[in-house]
Amino acid sequence: MPIPRIYCPDAIENKEICELGPDNYKYLKQVLRLKPGNKINVFDGFGHEFAAVIKSFSSGGVCVELGERIQAAGKEIRIVLAQAIPKANKMALIVKSAAELGADVIIPFTAARSVSRIAGDKALSKVARWQKIARETARCCRSSRITEVSSPTSFANMLSQVNGKSCKIIFWEEESQKSIKDALTDKKINSMRDFFIIVGPEGGFSKEEVMLAKKAGFISVSLGRQILKVETAAAAIISIIQYEKGIFSYRSKEVNK
Repeated sequence: MPIPRIYCPDAIENKEICELGPDNYKYLKQVLRLKPGNKINVFDGFGHEFAAVIKSFSSGGVCVELGERIQAAGKEIRIVLAQAIPKANKMALIVKSAAELGADVIIPFTAARSVSRIAGDKALSKVARWQKIARETARCCRSSRITEVSSPTSFANMLSQVNGKSCKIIFWEEESQKSIKDALTDKKINSMRDFFIIVGPEGGFSKEEVMLAKKAGFISVSLGRQILKVETAAAAIISIIQYEKGIFSYRSKEVNK
């Protein structure tokens, strides 16, 4: 059996002993049937991961002793996905696939043509669920960092969160002049390692929203003639960016030689 990988919500970089909560007690003792002395790996979602040994079980959780640090794979690029909230439960699938493909931050927002609009306590419960999905995805994919899911916001407020040094791209089905390939092979973008991408709702963006994004420094691109479903688009876009610039690319390794 592979060594279990367990998430700890507290930073563990400078710790020797780590206390894991009641949920881990049930999983490690009752599901995996582990005992004191068994080995596990513990990560905190901040880029720190350690080999560990179970010291004891108690009703309140699991006490483990941290050992050798496990070196995390380096990240070539940073990706922020701003995603218009889709209807039904599609956002959960988007969060899972985006986290699996290495998105660092996901910002859900409401667009002019969004069907689903969430606020208040409902928004809090949704974000908690999405963050849990991102956390579980990190555990399964052996990522040392957990994708951060922000609270739902407006289109305008989402634009205000952009890093000035980011490569800013908004995907619009009516764009006919520039494709994602054109954008990513542009010499001005070639050296950029920070991407902020905006993906719209089922009904697409309004022209007013695209104009507002362009005023904020975004370039408008298309994914080509094929129209993708909203739950597929983000995964396709992040995969393309990772192929060109990130974890699926060999170029970054050549640059670092």
